[in-house]
Amino acid sequence: MATETSVSVNRSPKIQAYRLGQEKAPLLVVDSFVDHPDHLVSLARDLDFKPPRMAYPGVRAVAPTSYQEALLSFVGAMVEPYFGIRPRGLKLSMCHYSLVTTAPEELSVVQRVPHVDSFSSEELATVHYLFHGNHGGTSFYRHRETGYEVVNEDRRSHYFGALQREVSGARQPPAAYINGDTELFQRIASMEGVFNRLLVYRRNSLHSGNIEEQFVPDPSPDTGRLSINGFIDPVF
Repeated sequence: MATETSVSVNRSPKIQAYRLGQEKAPLLVVDSFVDHPDHLVSLARDLDFKPPRMAYPGVRAVAPTSYQEALLSFVGAMVEPYFGIRPRGLKLSMCHYSLVTTAPEELSVVQRVPHVDSFSSEELATVHYLFHGNHGGTSFYRHRETGYEVVNEDRRSHYFGALQREVSGARQPPAAYINGDTELFQRIASMEGVFNRLLVYRRNSLHSGNIEEQFVPDPSPDTGRLSINGFIDPVF
């Protein structure tokens, strides 16, 4: 059984900033994010992964406290220069290990299309890849009918109304993970799932994991599609 030790952010990570698509939503890509990332994988072996209440196609377990603290400290220094947010502080509303374990043919309709995690431009998401091999990264999308790459409160009703009409009829997506352009969505950016890479982006950007057609679910933290996913909320 692995013993939790303090998680520390690499002192010299490689940071790249992007603006996505036509709406220029910010994306931060951080390579070599933490020191000793293999230790985070070893800690996951002893955790009790369970299906979440949300639509995530797999199982989750709470990430170590020291990781959560390191993540908040790092992102706290990034929110103003890269995301234009000036909060008094930040808090995590979710920070979990995640393993994709749902076979493509078992996906619900909502799991076959890109999604947003909130409708606020001030709420952020993080994905920290902790797998080796070709398990896919993350892509960002534009909804063809509405042209939306970002879904905020003002667009919420229009977007979901249009999407519901599409998926309720003949244009329902096939039982597969989205991984590139489709009849309903256009991919505007894609980031590879590189071991110890962190993505930080707005939760209202349309996005989805890149998972191949031949994906075989693997519940092992050592060999499966393991990541740590976080939701970061500003405190004003």
